[in-house]
Order: sequence, then structure tokens, then C-alpha cells
Amino acid sequence: MQEYISKQQQIFRSAAQIFPLISNFTLLTPAVQDKVEEWQATEERCSFKVKGFTVGLRIEEKVENKHIKVVGDGGNVPMDFAFWIQLHQVAEGDTRIRLVLHAELNMMMRMMIGKKLQSGLDQAVEGFARAFNQF
Repeated sequence: MQEYISKQQQIFRSAAQIFPLISNFTLLTPAVQDKVEEWQATEERCSFKVKGFTVGLRIEEKVENKHIKVVGDGGNVPMDFAFWIQLHQVAEGDTRIRLVLHAELNMMMRMMIGKKLQSGLDQAVEGFARAFNQF
């Protein structure tokens, strides 16, 4: 499996303030429902369509105020993957966040989308930081 690690971003909140928001898919609904098709979510699972593919995600592991692990949950995703949203509280009101993706890609897929995955992770973690620093 290939590993992709985002840049680390700073959020001016405690990990205890951030964790409940990243560990419940229903709380993502306002942010993503107009960006993907057929968004459905429960606390532990979500599914949506993007570019004709149905993607299902499931929270497999939660370590309070530290990380969540998300894995594929059905759908037509053309690869096996798992990703973590990791939190590290440096001080009160100073938490660092990063995303880690493990994906099973063959050589062709790695060459085609490897850089896009890395770029996407960096953009996603920047988006998380912007959103959390605004509330």
C-alpha cells in the first residue's frame, strides 16, 4: 500500500472541540451535500456519488481527541484504501491536524493519480483548518 501524508495545519481550538465534528458524518452534511450527488449519512457511515462512482465510507476506529480511521464501505471505488484524520493538541487552543491515506494502487494508477491524491489531501487539510478556525 502506498502512503500519502498531508501537510500539517494549525487549528486554534482544542482537540476536544474538533473531535466531535470530525467523528460524525451527519455533521458534514451542510458542507458537502451541494458538492456531491446523492449524499446520505449516519453518524458512522456515508455514501455519495462523484463523477458517476458511488463511494461508501465507514468510520472503522475512533480514538477520542486523537484520530478517526475511515475505510471504504461498498460502492464502486476502484481501490482499497483507509485514511486517518489525526489530531495532536500542542497546547490549549492549538491543535495540529493532518490526513494520512493508505491506498492500494497498481503502478499505472500510482503514476496517473499519485500526485493528485497528495494534492487533494493537502487541499482537504487546508480546508479543514480554514473551516475550524472560522467557528
